[in-house]
Amino acid sequence: MSLALTAPWRRVAGLPPVLPAVAVLALLALPVTSAGAGPADVASGLMVVYCLVRLVRDRRRPLSLTAAVVLGLPVVGLALAAMGAPSTAAGFDGLGRYLQVFVLVPAAVLLLVRGRADFRLLAWSFVGLALWQGALGVHQYVTGTGASYQGQEVRAVGTFGAHDVMGMASVVALGLVCAVGIALGRGPVRQRAAAAGCALVLLLPLALSFSRGAWIATALTCAVQLVLAGVRRALKAVAVLAAAGVVLVGGFGVGTALLQERIDSIARVADAPDQSVVDRYTLWASATGIWREHPLTGVGLKGFPEHRDGHATLALSSGAEIAGAGSAYQRQALLSPHNMYLLVLSEQGLVGLLGLAGSWLALLVCALHGLWRSRGRGPVPDCALVACGLLLWLLTDFVYGDIGGPSTVLTGMALGLVAWWALAGGERGDTVPPGGTPERVEEVVAR
Repeated sequence: MSLALTAPWRRVAGLPPVLPAVAVLALLALPVTSAGAGPADVASGLMVVYCLVRLVRDRRRPLSLTAAVVLGLPVVGLALAAMGAPSTAAGFDGLGRYLQVFVLVPAAVLLLVRGRADFRLLAWSFVGLALWQGALGVHQYVTGTGASYQGQEVRAVGTFGAHDVMGMASVVALGLVCAVGIALGRGPVRQRAAAAGCALVLLLPLALSFSRGAWIATALTCAVQLVLAGVRRALKAVAVLAAAGVVLVGGFGVGTALLQERIDSIARVADAPDQSVVDRYTLWASATGIWREHPLTGVGLKGFPEHRDGHATLALSSGAEIAGAGSAYQRQALLSPHNMYLLVLSEQGLVGLLGLAGSWLALLVCALHGLWRSRGRGPVPDCALVACGLLLWLLTDFVYGDIGGPSTVLTGMALGLVAWWALAGGERGDTVPPGGTPERVEEVVAR
């Protein structure tokens, strides 16, 4: 009887510990049914619990001192901001969300990823999720069942609906960044070719998302990835992208009037901004005004909406228009400044911003240091390019957006991959899990 029970347990124990993280991404493929916590958020909490159980069962040392300090930097500012929240419920709600996205989920992913094979599995999961959401987005554009954009229901939003128009754009962009990193990195030729093909395919749904912030962040990130990968690979990739652009615009007619107008609007943000840009500038000014009155600790978590109107000008509209993708027409209140840095500054003050930004800066420095060290062993590893790309994309996108909506958990998952490379993978290579002992060495990757 004991032997019969032992065999299945051994099979389960032999599965990669990173599978709960893969499950979180898989649940993001499901349709969004509510504005609150979704299945992926619940799964991320279970993933954290599972990680803690493994640490206790295996009697493993948890995070290293460096990792604990880097990931724990935001906690002090968050605790102070939670105490200053407009209500106890708002404080606990905001504190839980920030801890989930910037501390607990990244730490859990860091501990569950044992080596570069697990890292690649999770990176490919990002790509798979992006392909699924992107395919739905293209179908929405073709059939006219997407979110409303300039009176036409053509905006690609995937399963996230009109309430989270940035959701699909973020998923597709992060998947594209992962694919580009794998394609440019050190790895088997077939894997790199498959990743390059996925990256080219994802360009179409990213364009149809009509998200200017995602376009800018992705273009900048991919350009930096090309530079980090080396001149030769950069030139080859630029040639392929140029050819793909010709095919998309000329062959498939992607350069529609709506898309062309959206692209042109990027250059008109100062001279002739549309209402969405005016609202964003007004919200930024409002957040800055709030911070000036409460420079050290801000107005507390979830406090921006209450103080917004007292610092906003008459140029601010009453809300954003929402329709399409299964939703009836309504106006959605503008409850955040759509800039992560200004949101943190207004609600958490300098203490909170220094904690969060300090954590991100430390991850960036460590990730680039690991990438630089790996150059002496041949081409840049794909894990390094993926991690640096994900972090750069997030830091750039935070200028145009903030956390919120069902896709927010994806930010924590991406930071987890970044944390593994920055705090474990870049220094230890393929063989040692964070806080653990050396395990099976992966086969040498073909250069």
